[in-house]
Amino acid sequence: MKNKIKFSSKTLIEYIWITIGCAIMSLGIAALVDVFIIPGGASGLSMAVYYLVDKTVPIGIFSFIINIPLFFWGLKVLGNQFGVRTFYGFTVSSFFIDFFNGVYIKSICIANADVVKDLAANDFFFLVILGALLMGIGLGFIFRNKGTTGGSDISAAIFQKKYGISPAKSIIWVDAVVITLGGIVFAYKGIPMEKPILTYLLYSVLRLFIETFTFDTILNGFDYARMALIITDKSEEVAQNIMTKMSRGVTALKSRGVYRNVGGEILLTVVTIKEMQKLNDIVKEIDENAFMINTNIYEVFGHGFRHRI
Repeated sequence: MKNKIKFSSKTLIEYIWITIGCAIMSLGIAALVDVFIIPGGASGLSMAVYYLVDKTVPIGIFSFIINIPLFFWGLKVLGNQFGVRTFYGFTVSSFFIDFFNGVYIKSICIANADVVKDLAANDFFFLVILGALLMGIGLGFIFRNKGTTGGSDISAAIFQKKYGISPAKSIIWVDAVVITLGGIVFAYKGIPMEKPILTYLLYSVLRLFIETFTFDTILNGFDYARMALIITDKSEEVAQNIMTKMSRGVTALKSRGVYRNVGGEILLTVVTIKEMQKLNDIVKEIDENAFMINTNIYEVFGHGFRHRI
């Protein structure tokens, strides 16, 4: 029996979010095309070709062509389900890039919008930030729903699966190469610019870091909780105070101090960021010599904690 790709209401919702993410990301790319800010990845490489051939080949169409061989790579390494989502992601994003660039409906061209023209002329820095935020938010939505838009996203997903490397870090290196190639194309074609080419490249690098930070935030969530490991000789008293004064649960883990070869308990508890100082005060008030380890937590499931943002 052949394997079938399961399709449920949850899957449908994920595809809807991937579509929304593609639209938001493409909107950010389209807003920066005419101001020479290179987006990186397959879209950035397509933009370089777009200017190399004097805008005769739409960015979205060339991006789709580039992604075809990358799609088969992703299909082989990441599996059928991820491959389907990848194909859907880069197809939809390619469509939206050209759609927002006025390829299909000339009246719908983000670069010609009054607000974009005004920002390009009077607040270029804010325009770059806005475009980067849109791209980062869009990518975050796509990745959180197990999709990609192809290009550097595929390599990022593979590195995450095989080596546990953050997708954002992988994308930075690939996009840095693409941005450099874009600068070479601009110099080769001698395109008239209001600013030096290096200035546009630096803005592109800035866009990359803002996009990456936004992407990581959407993908991993804002830090909103802390896990504390507490080593103290007064574990029972500390645990009782945490439960009564903070209404937080505490788990006691059996332990043995190797240096003194003494058995005891390690207290484990999870609190919100706002509660962290109160926890510190409770522990130090009871045992000034207590040893505490506090660490960030991306997500907590259970009573008393919301889902990550």
